[in-house]
Amino acid sequence: MKRILLMSVGFMSFGLGSIGVLLPVLPTTPFLLLSAFCFTRSSKRFDIWLRQTRLYRVYIADYMETRSIPMKRKWKILLNIYLLMSFSIFFAPLLPVKIGLAVLTAGITFYLFAIIPSY
Repeated sequence: MKRILLMSVGFMSFGLGSIGVLLPVLPTTPFLLLSAFCFTRSSKRFDIWLRQTRLYRVYIADYMETRSIPMKRKWKILLNIYLLMSFSIFFAPLLPVKIGLAVLTAGITFYLFAIIPSY
């Protein structure tokens, strides 16, 4: 039962991550990381399949293998986050929501540059 649940979550998160490549509203990388987590624990066959996909190689292979992200990629990630969050903050109707989004953006920036190592 656990294996089936993990595989189901893995495929759903892979699907959402794939959609996230086209729609900037959905974050691709966290969904692909969740897929990798689920497939590693549920199916060797699907784990191997995921590692051979282009999405895996482009978005999470570096992190999965080295537990670090290249500085150039971090700046690209940050640019995307700032663009999307600025739209969200601009269109948010309530001041507390705007403040919350700004705090979230600052937290993501801190985590990306202070916690995750670069190479």
